Amino acid sequence: MHIELPEKRYYGIGEVAKAFDVNASLIRFWEKEFDIIKPKKNAKGNRKFTPEDIKNLKFIYHLVKERGFTLEGAKIHLKEEKKQSLEKFEIIEKLENIKAQLIKIKNQL
Repeated sequence: MHIELPEKRYYGIGEVAKAFDVNASLIRFWEKEFDIIKPKKNAKGNRKFTPEDIKNLKFIYHLVKERGFTLEGAKIHLKEEKKQSLEKFEIIEKLENIKAQLIKIKNQL
């Protein structure tokens, strides 16, 4: 899944939910379920996600939505094989970005 977000320090939950094409409630639920997602909260309680949180959300989205893991399975996978899986995921993500750019160039021709 290719997600395009502008380069910013913090993203609101609405922006994140729209980028992933899911409800904001799912993002809040994943925040409670997975320890690696730690958004900053301001005085009003609004969540602000850092680029590191977005990267972790992409990985969780990949495990749960694309590969079909259950939440428990994704938690176990993150604990046991996080580094190896994260490296593979980053390679896949880079290749998908290249593919998207090539398709964009092809459409311009």
